[in-house]
Amino acid sequence: MTDEELYRRYLGGDEAGLTELMKKYGSALTLYIDGYLGDFHQAEDLMIDVFAWLLAKRPRIRDGAFKAYIYKAARNAALRHKRRQRGCFSLDDLEGEPEAEELIEDALRSREHSRALHLCMSRLNADYRESLYLTYFEGLSCAEAAQVMGKNVKQITNLVYRGKQSLRALLEKEGITDAEQY
Repeated sequence: MTDEELYRRYLGGDEAGLTELMKKYGSALTLYIDGYLGDFHQAEDLMIDVFAWLLAKRPRIRDGAFKAYIYKAARNAALRHKRRQRGCFSLDDLEGEPEAEELIEDALRSREHSRALHLCMSRLNADYRESLYLTYFEGLSCAEAAQVMGKNVKQITNLVYRGKQSLRALLEKEGITDAEQY
């Protein structure tokens, strides 16, 4: 079932539709908002506020646009909060645990790459960082990322391209020799 179908189910009176959407997007939105705030607990509160706003306002969302819509609402909530309390975008929660069956050497290399990626992402221009995060880590298309960031598709395409170039150069400075994969 698509996001839009779940949302329409909720609008039709079936609370399970919204519950499914919250399960699907709650954690990811919290991490996204945390990138702006640097405060995970505050990010959780804002994620809940985004869904509460969705409950209260019941906006019309066109087909295929739910994910971009919810991320844009989360971004706006984070920016409003950030205006009140200054913070910066970070990607603290990118590092994941390696699979149990990985060899220890691979796990150590993977963790080192994650640390280097995190460090290098934090050094990128904020627009590069956000466009890369939305397109690669959250899986949004350039059009959806453009809606979220308030830019056009060409700008997002350029930001992603330049962001990847900058990230590659920073990773190489950190000793990641296979940076072309990023």
